[in-house]
Amino acid sequence: MMPVTLEQIAHAVDGTLVIPDHVQAPQGQFEPSVVSDSRQVRAESVFVAIPGEHVDGHDFVGKAAQSGAAVAIVQHEVDAPVAQVVVHDCVEALGRLAAYNLAARRKAEGDFTIVGITGSVGKTTTKDLLHALLEDMGQTVAPVGSFNNEIGLPLTALKVGKTTRFLVAEMGANHVGEIAHLTTIAPPDIAVVLKVGVAHLGEFGSPERIAQAKSEIVRGLVPSGTAVLNAGDVHVAAMQAIAPGDVLWFGVDDIRPDSSAPKVTARDVNLDDLGHPSFALVDADGSTAPVTLGIGGRHNVVNALAAATVARRCGMPLERVAEVLGDVHHISAHRMAVSTVRRGDVSFTLIDDSFNANPDSMKAGLDGLAAWHAKETTQPYRIAVLGAMLELGDSEREQHRLIGEYALAHGVDELIAVGNVEDKHFDALAEAMSQGAREYLDAAARADVPIHWVHDTAEADRLVMSAAAHHTDTVVLLKGSHVSGLSALAERWSDKAL
Repeated sequence: MMPVTLEQIAHAVDGTLVIPDHVQAPQGQFEPSVVSDSRQVRAESVFVAIPGEHVDGHDFVGKAAQSGAAVAIVQHEVDAPVAQVVVHDCVEALGRLAAYNLAARRKAEGDFTIVGITGSVGKTTTKDLLHALLEDMGQTVAPVGSFNNEIGLPLTALKVGKTTRFLVAEMGANHVGEIAHLTTIAPPDIAVVLKVGVAHLGEFGSPERIAQAKSEIVRGLVPSGTAVLNAGDVHVAAMQAIAPGDVLWFGVDDIRPDSSAPKVTARDVNLDDLGHPSFALVDADGSTAPVTLGIGGRHNVVNALAAATVARRCGMPLERVAEVLGDVHHISAHRMAVSTVRRGDVSFTLIDDSFNANPDSMKAGLDGLAAWHAKETTQPYRIAVLGAMLELGDSEREQHRLIGEYALAHGVDELIAVGNVEDKHFDALAEAMSQGAREYLDAAARADVPIHWVHDTAEADRLVMSAAAHHTDTVVLLKGSHVSGLSALAERWSDKAL
């Protein structure tokens, strides 16, 4: 955080500073870390006691004091030997403090740029790629994982200090108005919009409402800020009309009326046998540089183009952009992460894309599975372990049926649809996925692909191990929503990964 006093913290969050007797509170300015987890408290930290659904941060103020916290932000005074700032709402106070911190950084010496990223899919991967690119030009702060909500974004913004050159702010939304609120905390100089898909369709009600929510990042730009838009998405391209300043374009496809307008694009995209895309990176001015991405998945080409567009805007040479994109081999957990799992005499390759799922990302994951060693004479045995997708609205059963069909149409040798014995709705969606796969086989007059509908990850685990024991070259894709439990299965397997 930028240098600050206790009095400035209290003023920033519109709170009342209370210093209990015999407490030695910091005098003058200090540069604290700001945390909401008492386990992360260090000397002179600011601890924000957020009341949660299951855990109340106020119960840990005493522990934070013992760990050296300088001050706790609380909604009521706590009997603990630490200075406290009493506020009406700790989450709101966290956002206020983050906004204060970013405003202070803008006033300080040296250039500082905030890049905001949103979209129905690809936010975290694009954030990871952009972090690597911008870090090459200056100290860059970016969220861990997908810290993109009213708590995660402020905690990230509060890591900005005197020497920070860039802040990459991932902005997600489940409702209209959420991104607008996030832009009041971190108004972006550059706003990236990746895609308007059907993720959270059940919450928003229509793709148009999703587009409205995503467009809030463009409306939230600083005056004359730059919008970076996907030329291949009709809803995103329409946001050009509300951009307050320059519009930069990226994408492989192009649905714009004037598709001849410059954009950063990819030409001659090919996948190697590990699913890594190689292509000619084409700048808006027509210059090119060869790229082989260090991460897998054809869908990540568009994410790389978005990151490249921002990096070029910030002054990075095209050739260096290409080099850095090729050097990024690890991104946030559970996103097309490849490993080898061994259990006794059984081994298989794991493609862990289990962070979350919607129809677009499901298809992308299945495409990655299909591309795995696709050019080899002897093909691997491909297993798709898929959990249900949530928040898809009235079309949810049909969306799951279509994913089951898509899996079989794209070379899956065995499908395991994972439900939940305790959640009948979730379980029924997994059944719909398996039904779509069976319908595809029936239409093709085939019965050569095992299709399973299971009710927990333990059964999925058993089926995978059995199949891998019978097929010496097996590759497994894990893909599903958070509640599917597939990321936990990936964690269990990772203990046995090499």
